Amino acid sequence: MTAQRTPYQDHLDILRQRADQALARAGFDHLIVAAGRPLRKFADDQDYPFAVNPAFKHWLPLVDAPGSWLIYSPGQRPRLIFLQPQDYWHVVPAAPTGDWVEHFDISIIRQPLEAEAELKALVARAAILGAATDALPAVTPNNPTAVVAYLDYHRAVKTEYELDLMRQASQLGARAHRAAEQAFRAGASELDIHLAYMAAAGQTEAELPYGNIVCLNEHGAILHYTRLQRTAPAQSRSLLIDAGASAAGYASDITRSHAHPGASEFQAFIDAVDAAERGFAAQVVAGQSYPDLHLHAHHVLAGVLREHGIIRMSPEAAVQEGVSSVFFPHGLGHLIGLQVHDVAGFAPSDHGGHQPPPDGHPYLRLTRQLEPGMVVTIEPGLYFIDMLLAELRTRPASIHIDWARVDAFRPYGGVRIEDNVVCTRGAPENLTRQAFALLAD
Repeated sequence: MTAQRTPYQDHLDILRQRADQALARAGFDHLIVAAGRPLRKFADDQDYPFAVNPAFKHWLPLVDAPGSWLIYSPGQRPRLIFLQPQDYWHVVPAAPTGDWVEHFDISIIRQPLEAEAELKALVARAAILGAATDALPAVTPNNPTAVVAYLDYHRAVKTEYELDLMRQASQLGARAHRAAEQAFRAGASELDIHLAYMAAAGQTEAELPYGNIVCLNEHGAILHYTRLQRTAPAQSRSLLIDAGASAAGYASDITRSHAHPGASEFQAFIDAVDAAERGFAAQVVAGQSYPDLHLHAHHVLAGVLREHGIIRMSPEAAVQEGVSSVFFPHGLGHLIGLQVHDVAGFAPSDHGGHQPPPDGHPYLRLTRQLEPGMVVTIEPGLYFIDMLLAELRTRPASIHIDWARVDAFRPYGGVRIEDNVVCTRGAPENLTRQAFALLAD
C-alpha cells in the first residue's frame, strides 16, 4: 500500500521547483543557505538571542540550528549540515528528528569550520544565501539578486504545510490574547499583561515573532510602544495589545483593543473599527489591489470618525485633505509568514524591482495584487497622537474637527484591530477569527 503524501512533502517539492527555476535563471548549479549565527554583543562575551535565517527555515522546521547549512542541487536530495557542538556551557541542539528528516541527507559536524569540507567544492557555482557574519574562510554569502528576487517573490504564496503552521501560530496567539484581556480586566500592569500573554502562549520573548506591544490608556497612541510600565495606572481605561506567536518559525500577528466596562463611548468606537476591519478582511480576494484596499480603508475609517463626531467633513474630503492620515497614519497591513513583515511586498514581479506605495501613504508595506495562497494582515487603526494632532491644528481643515471630542478620546490612546487573512480561490480564510472561534467552542 502506497503511503499517503504529507503536506510537507508537497511543500518540499514546491521549494525544489522554485529553486530549480531561480538557479537556472541566474546561471548557478547549487543553492547554499546558512542557518545563521548568534550575534555577539558589543564589548561583551554574550550573544543576542539567535534568529534563524528565514530562507533556511523555509526548507525545514529548524529554528535553533546556529552554524548549520542547507545545500540543494537540482535533481538531488537536499542536504543538511547540522552543527551539534561538543559544549558543556550551553544546551546543545538535539539531533534532527521528525518525518521531514527522511527527505534529507544529514551530516552532523562538531565545529563550524567542518562545514567547509562539503561546501568549498560547490561555492564557485553556488548561490549562497546568508549574512556576512555567516562566512567561513572559503565560503562567503553572495546573495545573488536574481535568485533572491525570485525566491522572495514566490515565497508570498504559501503551501498547505505553511498554512497549517500559520493556523497553529494563530491559535497560540488567540489563546494568549484571551489571557492578556483577562489580566487587563483584573487591573494588571503592562508588564504583568505581557507576562500573562507569554505564559498562555508558552513562549519566551526570544521565541515570539516580535516584541509585544502592550499599551494601557494613552500609550495606545504610540504605534510601536514597548516600554511596559511595571506599575498599573490608577485607572485602566483601555488596552491595545499587538502580539503574535510562532509555530515552527511561522508567525501570527494579532491586535485587539479593549475598553473598561465604564467606557461605553470608547467601546462603541472600538466596535466600529472592528466592523470596518471585518469588511476589509472580506475583500482579501484574488485580483484585489492591496493599495486600492488601503485607500478604501481610509474612506471607511473617515466615515467612522464622522459618525463618532470627531470630524465634521465628508469622508472624501477627509481623505483628500489628509485628515484621515492624521488618525490612521500607518498602512492597512503587510505580507506575513516566515517573517512578521514578510519579504517582497513591493516587488512587481519575480525579477525584483520596487513598486512604491501611493503618494501620501509612505508606510504601506504591500503594493502587490493579491493571489491565492498569500497571507496578509488587515490592521486598520484610529489614534489620537499628540504630535499629529498638533500639526492638524495649524491647517485650514482644523475647523472641521471637534476638538472637544478629540480631547475626550485622547486618554484612551487609540484603537487597532488586526487579523491574518489567507487569500484563496474563493472566500478568504480569516486565520485569526477562526482561532478565536475555536477558543469559544
